Amino acid sequence: MALSRSARKASAKSGLGNPDYILTIVIALLIIFGLIMISSASVVLGRNDAGNPNYYFFTQLKWVAIGVVILIAGYKIDYRFWRKIAPILMLLTIIVLIAVFLPGIGINRNGASRWVNLGFTAFQPSELAKLSLIVYLSAWFENKGNEVKKWTTSTIPFVLIILVIGGLVMKQPDMGTTVILSLVAGVMYIVAGARMSHIFIMAGLAISLGWYLIKTSAYRMSRFMIFLNPESDSSGQGYHVNQALLAIGSGGLAGLGFGKSRQKFSYLPEAATDSIFAVISEELGIIGAGFTITLITIFGYRGYKIAREAPDVFARLMAVGITTWIVGQSLINIMAILSMMPLTGVPLPFISYGGSSIVMLMLACGILLNISKHTQKGEASAHNSLWWRNWWTYIPGFGSSQ
Repeated sequence: MALSRSARKASAKSGLGNPDYILTIVIALLIIFGLIMISSASVVLGRNDAGNPNYYFFTQLKWVAIGVVILIAGYKIDYRFWRKIAPILMLLTIIVLIAVFLPGIGINRNGASRWVNLGFTAFQPSELAKLSLIVYLSAWFENKGNEVKKWTTSTIPFVLIILVIGGLVMKQPDMGTTVILSLVAGVMYIVAGARMSHIFIMAGLAISLGWYLIKTSAYRMSRFMIFLNPESDSSGQGYHVNQALLAIGSGGLAGLGFGKSRQKFSYLPEAATDSIFAVISEELGIIGAGFTITLITIFGYRGYKIAREAPDVFARLMAVGITTWIVGQSLINIMAILSMMPLTGVPLPFISYGGSSIVMLMLACGILLNISKHTQKGEASAHNSLWWRNWWTYIPGFGSSQ
């Protein structure tokens, strides 16, 4: 909708532009598409759990309505507000991550302690951890400035922060979310100007630690072996991934038709959450799967464009962190369902069922849209985009930044 002359003058006077309308449309499409697919994928689960095939759809619709209010609030609040409360937000996150293990507060489901009881609903603190880590690291890296390249004052404290947050999430246990937190933090550290030699060392340590965690857990080791050979135990540990692949293969080009998935009838585990991409592929085929991936790709492009044109370091890192979180988690979910990596149990952002997830995602998107109002175009943002266009200068031997 076109702005009035007075509105344009007020906008110019305040130095603010318009939000990224393309990103706004993509977010809306993802949310609406998610609701549509949940209405189909959850019918059997809703009938079995609540006697109402639409139970999970209406529950998700309620959370989306709450999320819309929170997204608008996130959009209205100046992004610099989050810099002020970053330490408080991180402290709150640590408290609620510990609370999941406390009797009477934490909720244990299927051997996992990932929720806290708020009385009226259950909340998953690991979803809050994703956003609070992004906010905290954005403020922390900005304060570090050029010291971000120093091992003792930056790299070691950074590793300790990740170990604390990641360790609490891993204790739940939730390796998928731990991987996402580590991925987002690592990308933010690179963008902040870290030495690539430090990044390579940390990546090696992370891989070694990840392998250790896999080897010391029979459950995780079995998932890894199934990834290497999905057909080795198709009725046991490999059941989930084989049913997902069967659903995807059944869809073909155009799918079986909306609502006509066969695998969701108690064959495909977690049909409305972790495995919803398989239902999309079965019902809507390659076209539906391609539509989903296209929306995620556009989201990533617009998000990183906002980061490139951000007015300051804090905004840039926030935009990079939020975009990497949503795109990275989407890729991990899709790749796991396609058996391109071990199953991780992370939801598909905006599309999978989950109240905590959709609310935190929409808050993050509100913040990202607020940053987009402050972006600088053209030459005004050239100095902010050097990290983007000259990323190779961070590699030892290829640039002077080392």
